[in-house]
Amino acid sequence: MPVPWFLLSLALGRNPVVLSLERVVGPQDTARCSPGLSCHLWDGDVLCLPGSLVSAPGPVLVPTRLQTELVLRCHEETDCDLCVRVAVHLAVQGYWEDPEDEEKFRRAADPELEEPRNASLQAHIVLSFQAYPTAHCVLLEVQVPAALVQPGQSVGSVVFDCFEAALGAEVQIWSYTQPRYQKELNLTQQLPDCRGLEVQDNIQSCWALPWLNVSADGEDVRLVLDVSEEQRFGLSLYWNQVQGPIKPWWHSNLTGPQTITLNHTDLVPCLCIQVWPLEPDSVRTSICPFREDPRAHRNLWRAARLQLLPPLEWRLDAPCSLPAEATLCWQPLDGGPCLSLVPPLPRENVTVNKVLEFPLLKGHPNVCVQVSTWEKLQLQECLWADSLGPRKDDMLLVETRGPQDNSSLCALEPSGCTPLLSRASTRAARLGEQLLQDVQSGQCLQLWDNDLGALWACPMDKYIHQRWALVWLACLLLAAVLFLLLLLKMSRVKGWLRLLKENIRAGAAARSRAALLLYSADDASFERLVGALASALCQLPLRVAVDLWSRRDLSAQGALAWFHAQRRQTLQEGGVVVLLFSPGAVALCREWLQDATSAPRAHDPHDAFAASLSCVLPDFLQGRAPGRYVGAYFDKLLPADAVPALFRSVPVFSLPSQLPDFLGTLQGSAAPRPRRLAERAEQVSRALQPALESCFRPPGAPGTGRGMGPEAGDRT
Repeated sequence: MPVPWFLLSLALGRNPVVLSLERVVGPQDTARCSPGLSCHLWDGDVLCLPGSLVSAPGPVLVPTRLQTELVLRCHEETDCDLCVRVAVHLAVQGYWEDPEDEEKFRRAADPELEEPRNASLQAHIVLSFQAYPTAHCVLLEVQVPAALVQPGQSVGSVVFDCFEAALGAEVQIWSYTQPRYQKELNLTQQLPDCRGLEVQDNIQSCWALPWLNVSADGEDVRLVLDVSEEQRFGLSLYWNQVQGPIKPWWHSNLTGPQTITLNHTDLVPCLCIQVWPLEPDSVRTSICPFREDPRAHRNLWRAARLQLLPPLEWRLDAPCSLPAEATLCWQPLDGGPCLSLVPPLPRENVTVNKVLEFPLLKGHPNVCVQVSTWEKLQLQECLWADSLGPRKDDMLLVETRGPQDNSSLCALEPSGCTPLLSRASTRAARLGEQLLQDVQSGQCLQLWDNDLGALWACPMDKYIHQRWALVWLACLLLAAVLFLLLLLKMSRVKGWLRLLKENIRAGAAARSRAALLLYSADDASFERLVGALASALCQLPLRVAVDLWSRRDLSAQGALAWFHAQRRQTLQEGGVVVLLFSPGAVALCREWLQDATSAPRAHDPHDAFAASLSCVLPDFLQGRAPGRYVGAYFDKLLPADAVPALFRSVPVFSLPSQLPDFLGTLQGSAAPRPRRLAERAEQVSRALQPALESCFRPPGAPGTGRGMGPEAGDRT
């Protein structure tokens, strides 16, 4: 059931009385003070220069508190301006350094003397008023009689009438003495506009403001501006972001009356409406009516996008600020819940549209970022989905360090953090001693480290292989027993052999096929796209080899040697070599084909694609490519006719539009039925979508992932 819309009617310039203000008559500024004090307002402005702090020679008069009040300064009955009255509360600060000076001051103020002298404490108080784009400073001279001078005691206040300011402006007020004996006082105040004051008939700039009504129109929102037909006004919709400047969304100059319809999916909490008459120095009035609307908050989370940026950075893109927290978590290979890393890592408040860093030493494909609000998980993104390859079956160990170099290790599991040397019935407890030795011998990857502890990722593959070795040994023993039983029953040998043959064929078909991906590293976004494709293919299952995951081996062996080894292994196992064509790859191929007699120019020694062309091209020229190679390119990145004709001797697929045929060719005889193949293609397409959007997004485009703008609307 949809949430009922509220009806918000704002009369901008025609509203009834809201707040009554005192009237001040006359253009002259004045000053008055508390009983017992004397004060004088100096003529003209003074320089707004606080100066440096100086030491007080004795008791001095200093401002202690600022207090403001809004009044109307009227030149005529219906010609008034908004004015800020400032009251400065004063107190005595400091003591006499020399007792003789204090005695002289007291004697001068003694009323029993035959000829008492006029002893008093005097101060020059500066009031500084700033409201963009103007600044104004005045000087007040205040005298306190000696009888009221008590160090640390308040002596009264002085009131200044008044600073004129514009409606809706933000004003800043400072107060200090000359010379300055303490840090200046300051006060910031947001002045109301025509909607919150009883000024409709007194401030002329409020007379022309239009009437704005925000109401429901089914699922959508209707803005009705009721003004005369000849009046022209401006209307602006913008995102009022707390973190950073306002973000304009839509603006138009209109002639009244108007009715504009907003789609309910475009509403977000920080969407504000500003309206003003198209006249010189007109007042602009803004409202933000969707701050508490539940659907606006849901739309905000739908528009938010969590992006991971290599090597160890991330960013949350959203049109409005979000009251959310970000944490890191560990995603096990079995797909269980993501285990929070708080503690030892702290929670962090999210700043939208700003690049943030991971507090890690190194990245790991099992590390994920979670964004939550009010303990509810809203977004999660993992590093394995980008360029670190698929998740690994690693165990995360949490090291806690205490005083005197004492430390303890526990393994992060769904049941909690299990101590390694415990008797718990978990995998970490059973392998506790071996994992402890792996940490001490440097076989674990350190992800985080500080004075209080560390995080270690320890591989578990070798322990899984040991367990499977025992399973295979048991299977061999069982097979030997079954074989003996078959020999005892010769009449059934033929049937058992037929069954064994079928099982062997089924097992061979179920084994994953090898695939070697060759691509040209055009730029970082294309590399992320290749990494996302390789990670998605690993889930089919396919055994994927790509130089993006073998940087260390590539550096140690050299690009050409690494490619030879991978190609030989892939083809010997009945696999396939995938050529990913991009503008850079097509350029390299044409360079090799254009002039076969001249030596190609030198390329990056770590570029596997450039190195592989010396072996790939002969296979195509000599007709050995069919059955061994497959080509592919991305729809929006390369036109279909850009692939050189030489490579058309093997299937060339367009991605993601031809994903089902591409996956079926890669899996060969082990390919599932068409319906299952279509489901797998949809999974791969969803996994590629974030990387495709990042790769094809034009420079400077916003990162929210979806456009937001008002409909043309029903305008009357």
